[in-house]
Amino acid sequence: MRESTLRIMARIDALYLEDPCSGSRRMVDYLAREGIPISRERVRNLMRRMGLRAIYQKPRTTVPVDPSERFPCLVDLKEVKEVDQVWATDITYIALRKGFLYLVAVVDLFSRHVLSWKLTGSLDTEFCLEALEMALAGGRKPQIFHSDQGCQLGFKWSSQHLIH
Repeated sequence: MRESTLRIMARIDALYLEDPCSGSRRMVDYLAREGIPISRERVRNLMRRMGLRAIYQKPRTTVPVDPSERFPCLVDLKEVKEVDQVWATDITYIALRKGFLYLVAVVDLFSRHVLSWKLTGSLDTEFCLEALEMALAGGRKPQIFHSDQGCQLGFKWSSQHLIH
C-alpha cells in the first residue's frame, strides 16, 4: 500500500474518532478543508477497508405489542367499496441530520384521501391519538379502523368511541 494512502487512512481514522457519525460524504468535506482532495468513492472504499461505518440513530417506527394482543389483518382492499368503510393509519419517519421527525397519517382507503396528519420529534402514543381525533373531528367515522399494531397505536376501535 502506498504511503500517501496510509497517511489518508490515518487521517480518516483520526477524524472518525472525533466524529463517529461521519460517513463518506462528511469525511470528504473534512479532508477537503485540510487540503486533501479525494473522491467520495475512494473515501467509501478506504472506510470499508478500515471497518469504519457512520454511527447513527436508526428509526424504530414499529414496536410490536404483546403477541397475545395481536389480531390478524381483516382488511381486504378488494372489498372496500365506499368512503368511510375503512380508515388506515401508519407512521413513517423523515431522517434529519440529527435524529428524525415522525409522521402519522390517517387515510380513507376507498378515496385515498388523507383525513389528518401530524408531525412530531418523539415517537409516542399521544401524537397518534391526536391525529385520529383530528380525523374524527370532521364528523365522519369509519366502520373499520386499521393500524399496523405498533405500540403507538395500541388501541381498539369501537363504532362509538376509542377503547385504550
